[in-house]
Amino acid sequence: MKEEKNIVVGISIGDLNGIGGEVILKTFEDERVLDFCTPVIFASAKVMAFLKTHFKSKINFNSINDVSQIIHNRVNVLNCWTEAVTIEFGKEDPKIGEFSIKSLEVATKALKDDAIHILVTAPINKHNIQSQDFKFPGHTDYLAQELEGESLMFMITDTIKVGLLTDHVPVKDVTSHITTALINKKINTVYKSLKTDFKIERPKIAVLGINPHTGDNGVIGTEDDAILRPTLKQIKETGKLVYGPYAADSFFGSNNYKNFDAIIAAYHDQGLIPFKTLSFGQGVNYTAGLNKVRTSPDHGTAYEIAGKAIADENSFKEAVFSGIEIYKNRMSYQQLTANPLRKSPRKAHR
Repeated sequence: MKEEKNIVVGISIGDLNGIGGEVILKTFEDERVLDFCTPVIFASAKVMAFLKTHFKSKINFNSINDVSQIIHNRVNVLNCWTEAVTIEFGKEDPKIGEFSIKSLEVATKALKDDAIHILVTAPINKHNIQSQDFKFPGHTDYLAQELEGESLMFMITDTIKVGLLTDHVPVKDVTSHITTALINKKINTVYKSLKTDFKIERPKIAVLGINPHTGDNGVIGTEDDAILRPTLKQIKETGKLVYGPYAADSFFGSNNYKNFDAIIAAYHDQGLIPFKTLSFGQGVNYTAGLNKVRTSPDHGTAYEIAGKAIADENSFKEAVFSGIEIYKNRMSYQQLTANPLRKSPRKAHR
C-alpha cells in the first residue's frame, strides 16, 4: 500500500435494489473526493455499468479483479462476481441479498488483509441477507465476529455522538441484557473511541436511564437503581467523567446533550430516534471498538425512492469523510503513544 495520503476506501455495494448504488455514484461524481482517498467499490463492472447508465453518471470506472490492481486517483470496481444481476429497484429479493453478502465478505477480507484502510458499507436489507451461512442481524454483528475488539454502534456527527448499551435487541429483552459487565464494557469502548478516534483528551459521557424517569425510585422499574446507578458510581470513581442516569424524555429537548462529548442510550430507539431527528441525512453509523474502521450512512435501503435519482447522498459522503478522519486520528494517536518517553533531539553544543 502507498502512504497514508492515498487512503484506500473500500465500499460494499449493499442492496442493489435500494439507493446504495445511487448515493455511491453521486458521492464520487465530485472528482475532488479523489484528492482525499482512493475508492474501491466491491461489486462488478457490469452492475456498475448498469447503474451508471440508469443514473446518467459520468464516472469512468477502473475495473479490477484483485486489490493489487488498484489505481489511485480513479474510482475502482473490484469484480466480486461474474454472473448477470437483475436489478429491480424497490423490490426485496433474496437473490439480491446474496450479492450484498458477497460484496461485504470480499470487502471485509480486504480490510482484514490491510488491502484497504477503511470500509464504508452501503445499506442492506436485514431480511433478505439471511441464509444458512449468514445469520447476522446486520453489518455490526458480522464485523464484530470477523474483526478484533469490542464492537459498539456509535452514531456520530460533529455535534452529537450516541452509543448504545444494546442495539438490535427486541424491546422486551432489553433489561435482561443490561448487566454491570455490559455497562462497563460499552462505556469503556466509547471512552477509548472518543480519545483515539476523535482526539478528545478528557471525554465527558452522559448515560440515559433504562426506564421512564429513571425508574422513579422503583415505581417504574428497579433496573436503574439496582444496576445502572451503582455501576456508574464505580466507573466515576476510576476518574472517568461519566454522568447519569438521565431521564431520556427530556434530555435532548432541553439541549442537555450539548454538554457532553457522547451519550449512551439503553436501547436502539431511545438513542437513534433523537439522533436521527436532530441530524438525519448528516449522521454516520460508526462501528467503534474494533481494530479496523467501518462507517455507513444513517439511513436504510429506501426502497420507496430507489431508482428515481432523488436520493440524498450527504450521509454516505459524510460516512466516507468520517472514516478517513477517524483513520487519520487513529494513526496520529498510535504515533503519539508509541514512544511516550521519546525526547526531542538535543541541539549540538556550541
